[in-house]
Amino acid sequence: MTSSQGRILLVDDSADDVALTLRALRKNHITNAVEIASDGEEALKCLFPEDRQQPLPALVLLDLNMPKIGGLEVLRRIRGDQRTRYLPVVVLTTSSEDQDIVRTYDLGGNSFVRKPVAFDEFLDAIRLLGCYWLLVNQVAQHRAAAG
Repeated sequence: MTSSQGRILLVDDSADDVALTLRALRKNHITNAVEIASDGEEALKCLFPEDRQQPLPALVLLDLNMPKIGGLEVLRRIRGDQRTRYLPVVVLTTSSEDQDIVRTYDLGGNSFVRKPVAFDEFLDAIRLLGCYWLLVNQVAQHRAAAG
């Protein structure tokens, strides 16, 4: 199952969670290229490169609790920029704090998904995310010029 719309940006500081997510994507035949950012600062560099030529990802899977720049701040900056305002962002985190859920939606997150502990549950969650966000969901084709 590959979306014709491009790559996935996976933002997570846990090497174990990154490996688990990549495994779940492969097991679900989601073959989109995956770019990995290990913290919020790296994520912002991927989304807002200096050369401004790199196309946006089709989907951002964003952890909340990260070093340097946290996930909520990354989300705030994504929504605050014309180039990324409509970019699908799914918060994929171990947090189940109500304040994190509310803040995610207040900042314009598209979805809040708690990482299941059991691999089979995680596999199902990734399958559903991939099906919906990469195949079913329609994204705005108009993106403001970089400026």
